[in-house]
Amino acid sequence: MRAPLSEYEAVQEAAMKFVRSVAEGNSAYAKELFTDDAVLFGWLDGRLEHGSIEQFYHNVDTVPGGDHFKARVDVLLVEESLAVARVLEEGWGGRIDFTDVLLLLKMDGQWKCVAKAYNQNSDTIRKEG
Repeated sequence: MRAPLSEYEAVQEAAMKFVRSVAEGNSAYAKELFTDDAVLFGWLDGRLEHGSIEQFYHNVDTVPGGDHFKARVDVLLVEESLAVARVLEEGWGGRIDFTDVLLLLKMDGQWKCVAKAYNQNSDTIRKEG
């Protein structure tokens, strides 16, 4: 049975905390979304980042989204206590486009992100010179 639209909206609202943090260069909103032991995996300028979500917080706090940053959230799946959201980002830090996948679990009535995986679009990778 499909989850009600209200659950899709709740997942989207939760994912928007991620977007707000990236846009404003302030990890405080994302810290409301991610569990303390959340993990991340992805490529940034050809380098694999993996491990603690703290790396994401560091990236967000040191590089603001910028004036031309745009994002879109698509809720791909909601199954009772499990959800998957895709976040498309354009222009982070003035140059990088990402596709992020957020894995969320409903815990104590709230949608919390337990994992973030991402891809940097190849045409935005800074080559070592």
